[in-house]
Amino acid sequence: MPRANQTENTDGHSRKQRSPSKRTSTSSRSSSKAGDRRKKRDVPPNCSPRQRRKFRPGTKALMEIRKFQKSTNLLLRKLPFARVVRDVCTMVCPHSNMLWQARAIMALQEAAEAYLVYLFEDANVCAIHAKRVTIFPKDIWLARRLRGEYSK
Repeated sequence: MPRANQTENTDGHSRKQRSPSKRTSTSSRSSSKAGDRRKKRDVPPNCSPRQRRKFRPGTKALMEIRKFQKSTNLLLRKLPFARVVRDVCTMVCPHSNMLWQARAIMALQEAAEAYLVYLFEDANVCAIHAKRVTIFPKDIWLARRLRGEYSK
């Protein structure tokens, strides 16, 4: 049995009723422009809030692949990549204080991303050859080995 401030829906669930709002002054709200921009929608009381769309497994991944293949933007963030480059540079030459031009780091990032994209393409071919969809580290090792970059 529902409480005094609850009503029962047709599906058997109860929900609280809202008490009437008690506003004392409306002059401050009506003068603001933000309040004028908002539109009130007439939503029936038995409607649930809008739910996020659920895609089937793999659909979202394919959408992202198509999106990134159309764009020419860099995939890695510029500042973290620049920090990694500077960190590696100080590890290689610890006593020299090297300065980097922004264009040099951008060229290095372009080359690094192109290398990684082609490596993942080759690793994907290796995974497909093994009748798998998922890329494993052994696929990347095999792709590098076939390229002649890595040998045990």
